[in-house]
Amino acid sequence: MNELLDPLLLSRWQFGLTTIYHFLFVPLTIGLASTAAVFQTAWYRTGKAEYLRITRFFGSIFLINFAMGVVTGIVQEFQFGMNWSEYSRFVGDVFGAPLALEGLLAFFFEATFIGLWIFGWDKLPRGLHLATIWATAIGSIMSAYFIIAANAFMQNPVGYELNTEKGRAELVDIWALLTNPVAVAAFPHTIAASFMVAAGLIISAAAWHLARNQHLDTMRTALKFGLWTMVVAGALTTLFGDQLSLAMVETQPMKMAAAEATYDTVCGADASFSLFTLGTPDGSTELFSIRVPYLLSFLSTHTFDGCVEGINDLQAQYTELYGPGDYAPIIWVTYWAFRWMIGLGMLHVFIAVVGLWLTRRGRMPRHPLVWKAAIWSFPLSLAAMIVGWVFTEMGRQPWIVFSLMPTESAVSPNVSGLEVLISLVAFTLIYGVLAVVEVRLVIRAIRSGPPEVGEPDPETGRVEPATTVY
Repeated sequence: MNELLDPLLLSRWQFGLTTIYHFLFVPLTIGLASTAAVFQTAWYRTGKAEYLRITRFFGSIFLINFAMGVVTGIVQEFQFGMNWSEYSRFVGDVFGAPLALEGLLAFFFEATFIGLWIFGWDKLPRGLHLATIWATAIGSIMSAYFIIAANAFMQNPVGYELNTEKGRAELVDIWALLTNPVAVAAFPHTIAASFMVAAGLIISAAAWHLARNQHLDTMRTALKFGLWTMVVAGALTTLFGDQLSLAMVETQPMKMAAAEATYDTVCGADASFSLFTLGTPDGSTELFSIRVPYLLSFLSTHTFDGCVEGINDLQAQYTELYGPGDYAPIIWVTYWAFRWMIGLGMLHVFIAVVGLWLTRRGRMPRHPLVWKAAIWSFPLSLAAMIVGWVFTEMGRQPWIVFSLMPTESAVSPNVSGLEVLISLVAFTLIYGVLAVVEVRLVIRAIRSGPPEVGEPDPETGRVEPATTVY
């Protein structure tokens, strides 16, 4: 019973639950804001009704998602003071800087222009109104960078000094913090993956209508856009992910070793990529594996004769550096999260490639299974991002700030397990209700289809919004 009421375990579960739930909205917000900006730009340049309809259609889904993201994001900030006060005390001076920039600069920037976009359709000049949605999209991307920079400090602490008198880390170089190599590598990887998630929703929504022969001209355009975005964003996610893996090998070799279940240091042909591995229950020895020779060496060092340090060797090094302890993360979690991330993302890209082939030269598939596959494929990229986040955070364990602060030292000392359990149950129930509300609102918006717009101008052929859009 005492183990079940362990404040550290429950606090980790609560933070994981609330963060994953909030993360459901982040990539869609980033991707859909830019999608609305792209199609509104197309409407601004051409005046075509289909571009305006698509802008309004996906803009409404973006607004629903943005509102839910704000509500769930606020909870994240409070947890640092409630359940992780020792962490906040130790690194608050450093960690708080990018969070403040995100809130005071990026979020307020985004929120201001999103308001102008919502209410400015019939009040602002077309060009100025177009600028508001681009500002909103830029603000969402800026917000993501500051959050990634804060998280990158936990993976690779830079730009700080330890104040031994106060027993905390203090910020001395904001530029070093914001240009952390891990943040620089993780940012484009995350943004490209966010566009994959948004593309998945666009594909599913368009496929739902096309399967029913509804809004054909509008949804064909949306479908093509979603399919090409998925393929291009998938390729970019892979390329940027390769750069992130190099940064991970440099800063957190234990995470890479755990991702590959590599127990002993290997080089060249022995540094193979594991497709499937079984190990002993204590996670110290490999029993069986299926591997691709040289591939791990190439992914980790960009050479075929490079070496990758193993879990056992790194454990010995860390024991000498930091004292006795288990410095390996949970191997099966990091190993399979890494593979699910790659596999789910690749599957979604494959579906998009097939979709491009089936819809080439204006063709539309007739078999209902094709449309069902497109509709139900939406969660793939989103699930890939979630397990990617799980890999990133679980692979850092047992550290909350790598090499500086163990996770067990970061939990609030005066919060009981029962108190955390009560808040965990409450959050779970509330988030469950919010999930139902979110899903119903999004499904309703998708089923409603693109809204009607005004009649084309007889002289110019341009189509203008009939009324205020939202």
